[in-house]
Amino acid sequence: MTFSKKNYILMGVGVALIVLGFILLSGGGAENPETEFSYEIYSFRRLWVAPIVLIAGFAVEAIAIFKRFKN
Repeated sequence: MTFSKKNYILMGVGVALIVLGFILLSGGGAENPETEFSYEIYSFRRLWVAPIVLIAGFAVEAIAIFKRFKN
């Protein structure tokens, strides 16, 4: 079983979505976490957008692996 060009394109899109999801999760740390708390970690982007993008990326990867395209 070999992958077609469409499979590799979908794999690239899936990897890009996963990387974007992790980038959206990053940041929001406090300068000194022992003395201050950053409520930025509870932003809409980190609680909703990033997980949805990550799940979409993993779903695209699964489709890219299991789907057979006719040549």
